[in-house]
Amino acid sequence: MTESLSALESQRAQLLRALASLKDMRPGSVVGAVFRCGKPSCHCARAEDPGHGPNLRLTYKWRGKTVTEALPTPAAVQKAEREIAEFREYQRLGRELVEVNEKICRLRPVGEQPLREQEKGRPTRSSKKSHGSKHDIVNCVRKQC
Repeated sequence: MTESLSALESQRAQLLRALASLKDMRPGSVVGAVFRCGKPSCHCARAEDPGHGPNLRLTYKWRGKTVTEALPTPAAVQKAEREIAEFREYQRLGRELVEVNEKICRLRPVGEQPLREQEKGRPTRSSKKSHGSKHDIVNCVRKQC
């Protein structure tokens, strides 16, 4: 069954409200790190010992690099898990919003343009040519002004 344009626009508005109501968020994962300290007399030096930890950490990508932050307390772990869950909700809502918008774009007639809130009732711009138009700038670059 195809959905009507008005129903899809209503669904989009609902998704936008849900996005606006999101709280603190961050990408990443909480991971447990187990390690050996390297002291020969420590219990972790034995082959059958699992080592120290797990120490919980938050890992995420930032500008192409993996970043790891320590989560020293249970409260810090809970806070990070809430923020990660909120980020995953943001991703889900974003995917849904794109899907709904694609449906709207397919259903909207070619001649019809949706008005943005800012454009409703706004006076139109003057037809007088402004100084420094894109055309003037391109010509200036070509002539090396």
